[in-house]
Amino acid sequence: MSPDYKPTISIIIPTLNESESIGKTLTAVSQLTIPVEVIAVDGGSDDDTQKLARSYGARVVSSERGRGAQMHRGASVALGDVFWFLHADSVVPANAAELIRQTLTDNGVIAGNFEVHFDGKSAAARFMTWLYPQLRRLGLCYGDSAIFVRRGAYQESGGFDSLPIFEDLDLLRRLRGKGRFVHLPATVVTSARRFTGRSFITTFIRWIALQLLYSAGLNPRRLGRLYAPVREPVKGFKTTLAPIDPQPADVQDDGKA
Repeated sequence: MSPDYKPTISIIIPTLNESESIGKTLTAVSQLTIPVEVIAVDGGSDDDTQKLARSYGARVVSSERGRGAQMHRGASVALGDVFWFLHADSVVPANAAELIRQTLTDNGVIAGNFEVHFDGKSAAARFMTWLYPQLRRLGLCYGDSAIFVRRGAYQESGGFDSLPIFEDLDLLRRLRGKGRFVHLPATVVTSARRFTGRSFITTFIRWIALQLLYSAGLNPRRLGRLYAPVREPVKGFKTTLAPIDPQPADVQDDGKA
């Protein structure tokens, strides 16, 4: 592919009562160094989520509730060559979109993700920030790592399924063999609310148990009955990230998707 190729990027954000967090996410998106399309896919919020999203210039579309279903709905109306899936409580560095675009000048790369830092100074946040790179070495990449994928590869794989849990791992499994999945040297800050105000050990053990059952082949729809989504307000969500120089040579190739 020509080095002059500049893919357009559609950011897709699933939302449900995210008025306490989506402002910080969209503020960061508004500071990206290249233009992007922004789509908030709402699962039926009864707060100011939709109003806030529109105030930042995002296109708001409705969907059946569920992260997988919402992200697939967003992809179905997106105009970009690349789909970049963000959580509504994640903050990206200003040059992240430029780094994606430069990386995808390599025609062999079909998808990728970013480093993840959980906000806050709690032991749980520090532990999860340490754990994610270890999981990545095992081939486990989750949606809060800001996954991006070429439109063609996404459509060929069938896209996100409307699963209650592990919709991200399910998509990556179906992308395997279609091209390279790369890990980019930039950090996305995401909320540690999943582990706030509750027993981290209990939450973590449940998460590991679900992961093991999924790896053993148990249907995610059955596992979803054991999973309690957390949508607690994100207060005091802070980030001090500085952009890095987006050099494709720094990209870490994780091999096949």
